[in-house]
Amino acid sequence: MDDHALDDFLTAAVTEYQLITPEAPLPCFALLLGNAGRGTLHIHRVAFGRNARTSDPAARREFSETIVPRFGPAYENEHRAWWIDSRDLLKASKEADALGLDLLGSIHMHPDWHRLGPPQERRFVLSERPTPMDHHVFSRTAWPINVICYLERRADVFYHALAAWAPPPADAPEDMHCTELPLRVRTRTTVGV
Repeated sequence: MDDHALDDFLTAAVTEYQLITPEAPLPCFALLLGNAGRGTLHIHRVAFGRNARTSDPAARREFSETIVPRFGPAYENEHRAWWIDSRDLLKASKEADALGLDLLGSIHMHPDWHRLGPPQERRFVLSERPTPMDHHVFSRTAWPINVICYLERRADVFYHALAAWAPPPADAPEDMHCTELPLRVRTRTTVGV
């Protein structure tokens, strides 16, 4: 992953994080644009989009009929989870094509909800590892890479941890989990010759 792509995401994630309240666990989500090579996915940039969770009829139906019954009433909160607006998904796909890139997957933030959330949810500690909901989404989108960025604030300093995940194979059993992928962030620092 190019460091400037990660910087773009972290800037947006920190901005959203600072707006989180116990009632509004604001998400931060972006698409990953890059190239697939032999055994390597190279992420060059991120593309943001709007959350259509409450405005898209398919999203509302998915949450009421599948997500909430399966993953619990916490997902009734319209601020929890992400459903990218289909127009923004199409725009990102066209942008990727124009740049000779592919739409490789997604990146989203997990905040330190055990510190920020309502008291009844503080026992749930998030990290850069997928939640059951993440496993569900990653297997449905079938994108080759999905990155989770755990973001926490201690005093006035932000820290992050990253992990990348591949979805289970299409024919895998429903309860099969995602596979962790090695993730490297390319820096701008060059080595003198």
